[in-house]
Formats: sequence, C-alpha cells, structure tokens
Amino acid sequence: MATPRFLTLDDVAETLNVSWSQAYALVRRKELIAIQIGGRGQWRVERDELERFIQQKYAEARGTTPPPVDAVAAPEGTTAAD
Repeated sequence: MATPRFLTLDDVAETLNVSWSQAYALVRRKELIAIQIGGRGQWRVERDELERFIQQKYAEARGTTPPPVDAVAAPEGTTAAD
C-alpha cells in the first residue's frame, strides 16, 4: 500500500504526540501549513510539510535556522528571483 500524501490532524497529532487541539492550534497560527478540504474541521497536512515543520523545530532548538527553500533550489551564482 502506498504512503498517503496527506495526513489528517489526528495523524499529525499522533506523529507529534500531541492532542488534536494542539495540532489544530499549530495550523491556526500558521506554524504548520495545512489545507482545508470540504467542511469544517477537514484539514489536511502534506507529509513533506510536516517533515519540514519538524526539521524547523530541530533547527530552532539548536539555535540555527535552515536556509529558505528558495535559496536552496537556486543555482549557484543566481537568486531564486532570477
């Protein structure tokens, strides 16, 4: 069975070992990017987005900040805006 691309907030809460309310608060504060599908409470978080969030939290804990995604993707000698 293929790994699903999107996770529910229940899945996110389980992965982070927090309550659903805490996972929802991360989404509300835009710390964790999610999309709303259908009706109320139908939030989905892309698996890659959750991994980026976790890596960002590790970087914050170390006192470092990873480079922006655009800067990493830009070829040497150019900027992401080029």
